[in-house]
Amino acid sequence: MKRMLPILALLVLAAAPEMAAAQAPCGRLETLAAAEGGPYRVSVGEPEGRPAAVLILLPGGGGFADLDDRGCPRALTGNSLIRSVPAFRTAGVATALVDAPAAYQGGEGLGGFRIEPGHAAALGGLVPVLRQRYSVPVWIVGTSRGAISAANAASRLDGDAAPDGVVLTSPVSAGGRGRLAWVAQSVFDLPLDRIRQPLLLVGHEADRCLRSPPASLATIAAAASGSARLQVVTVTGGPGSRFASAAVEACEGREPHGFAEQEAEVAAGIVRFVRGGRY
Repeated sequence: MKRMLPILALLVLAAAPEMAAAQAPCGRLETLAAAEGGPYRVSVGEPEGRPAAVLILLPGGGGFADLDDRGCPRALTGNSLIRSVPAFRTAGVATALVDAPAAYQGGEGLGGFRIEPGHAAALGGLVPVLRQRYSVPVWIVGTSRGAISAANAASRLDGDAAPDGVVLTSPVSAGGRGRLAWVAQSVFDLPLDRIRQPLLLVGHEADRCLRSPPASLATIAAAASGSARLQVVTVTGGPGSRFASAAVEACEGREPHGFAEQEAEVAAGIVRFVRGGRY
């Protein structure tokens, strides 16, 4: 049984008054208070009409998108989830792009905080607020190192704080050695066997990122075998990789690792799964 994390005064999503009447160009900028790490900025945007679900989006890298007052990212703009925000909304879901919290906006970004219970608890404070606001399921979607954050939330949270489902794209499954200890972290540092929600795993067959070998998707699926509904998808096509063999440089968003030139295709498949179908 999953351990319930205490959610203490984590809540309060508050839109800036001048943005309450109309959505800003990229999204409505809101603030999530958190017990650890300081407040998180969140860019929330809706599709035309009632959304079928809300996707909490957790980008990779350091996770610091540097959202401006219009809800637009000034960093990580090449990240696959950030590039896919318009495609998600076109497919009929709302999005909540989560920035790194105040204490983790330096060069390392979230770093090792991605696997901490406090990070999961903060995301758990966001889930019920969005669920109550829209009266639809709330899913967490993480890509690359963002998949570590998503797996953290899905495996640790329970009750109202738990997301209704989770999507991991190009998840970091192989750590590495370096001067920073957290570089060795991967989704396998989380209790994947505690994930009970529907789980979609998406990778690209041409991904040459040293940290996300596509063959590891099957291993992740085996570790998360308790999921209520599980699908593993290997995307093909696209422009291919610039790298003939595995390299850290291939972890960029404009590589197959980030589904370059296939954003709409991947977003549509994710939304089909979120709606209860197959990718």
